[in-house]
Amino acid sequence: MIRHVVMFSWADDVDEAHIARVAATLDGLPAAIPEIDSYVHGADLALAEGNHDYVVVGEFDSLDAYITYRDHPQHRAFIAELIAGRISERAAVQYEC
Repeated sequence: MIRHVVMFSWADDVDEAHIARVAATLDGLPAAIPEIDSYVHGADLALAEGNHDYVVVGEFDSLDAYITYRDHPQHRAFIAELIAGRISERAAVQYEC
């Protein structure tokens, strides 16, 4: 199994309405991309200084399934429309679990 974790911090001009749109779009990706086995996301609770603002964690049964998700047109459109230019920092990791 492959686990994909991505964290990002919002740019200063991102408002709550945009974050809600991101969350709603993320909620719809598993129905559009059947290779996703598990998909959770949410805002940081701000319990520690220096944390990123948002996290997405996806699980896939194989590397091929992850790559299909990564390159899927709906996922790419989500990034282009709602993430690119809207974040100040990003960190990601994919690992076997």
